[in-house]
Amino acid sequence: MNSNQKFWTGLFLGAAAGAAIALFLSSEKGKEVLADAKDTAEKFGNDIKEKLQTLDKEMDVLVEKGKVVATEIENKVLESIV
Repeated sequence: MNSNQKFWTGLFLGAAAGAAIALFLSSEKGKEVLADAKDTAEKFGNDIKEKLQTLDKEMDVLVEKGKVVATEIENKVLESIV
C-alpha cells in the first residue's frame, strides 16, 4: 500500500469514526454519557479546588510558624553575640 492509499484509508476511517461518534452522542444514551461525564468532571474540579484552598490555608499557617521560628533563632543568635 503506497502512502497515497494510506492517506485515503486513514481519512475514510477517521470520517467513519467521527460519524459514529456523532451518531452515538446525539442518541439518548450518548446524551446520558455526556451528562455523566460533565457531572464527574465538575465534581472532580470542585474537589481539586477545595483541596487547593485547604492547602493554601495550611501553607499560610506553616509560613507564619516559620517566621516565628526564624525570629526566635535570630533573637537567640543576637543574644549570644551581645
